[in-house]
Amino acid sequence: MAYPFQLGLQDASSPIMEELMNFHDHTLMIVFLISSLVLYVITLMLTTKLTHTSTMDAQEVETIWTILPAVILILIALPSLRILYMMDEINNPALTVKAMGHQWYWSYEYTDYEDLCFDSYMIPTSDLKPGELRLLEVDNRVVLPMELPIRMLISSEDVLHSWAVPSLGLKTDAIPGRLNQATISSNRPGLFYGQCSEICGSNHSFMPIVLEMIPLKVFEDWSLSMI
Repeated sequence: MAYPFQLGLQDASSPIMEELMNFHDHTLMIVFLISSLVLYVITLMLTTKLTHTSTMDAQEVETIWTILPAVILILIALPSLRILYMMDEINNPALTVKAMGHQWYWSYEYTDYEDLCFDSYMIPTSDLKPGELRLLEVDNRVVLPMELPIRMLISSEDVLHSWAVPSLGLKTDAIPGRLNQATISSNRPGLFYGQCSEICGSNHSFMPIVLEMIPLKVFEDWSLSMI
């Protein structure tokens, strides 16, 4: 999860988030090179009085500064489209979980089980135990098996919400009357925290999301105990 004064992204815990971080670094390097070139040209123009008229009017220069930006945009667009298709593609999910946004809490339903559903409320600050995180802990965590593709169906029953878990590369809008889907796949066990990322009302900041990723055998025992 995030820590104070953090400058970068959270550590990746899913293949999708790893790809997003690689794309972020790739794009940031291109932006850095462009910014350096522009700064160099501006500095050169301000510090020299020389003018090369034949260069300023040459067709070759106009051709270069037309083609070069197009090539740069292609270098950014191709990896971006690849990741978009990876995020949208869901092949044979091992489990499907439905998340519904309410004012202001989340409710979850494990659609592969008959009666496995619960609401998830934030734990008030006065009820927190030592070591628990303020504004992030919930009374019922979403328990999921690790290293398996999981489909999340996300919607809302009242206003716009957004179901987001940064370390897994997840951020999907919860829209009334619309069913959106996202893919979860974690490389390791642990607790992963998120929050509603849509300004949905006065208690918008009190809709935390906690995913508990555990081995498949432990998940099976948990699901049997919940039914």
